[in-house]
Amino acid sequence: MSCFVFLMQFVSIMDMKKILEKIHHYDTVFDPNGDGYTVTVSQLPGLVTEGSNLKEAREMAKDAIRCYLEAVLKEKSIFPQPQRREKIRVTV
Repeated sequence: MSCFVFLMQFVSIMDMKKILEKIHHYDTVFDPNGDGYTVTVSQLPGLVTEGSNLKEAREMAKDAIRCYLEAVLKEKSIFPQPQRREKIRVTV
């Protein structure tokens, strides 16, 4: 098999993987803790991470959510769906 054919097959597999991937959105809470931020996601029970600054906390949160969802897929558990959120105006 030539390198070109192998490369084309590899690209096709990578394209198929991207088609199967889906972007998920979860509400994430960044709580200042004195040493940085503690991060939780209410829709993903038990998920807690932290970072020494907001930028690091965001990256840690992305990684923790990705790992959580990959574990759910691997165990063939029920996939957690993002909750519906709406903003409601209230006058006091």
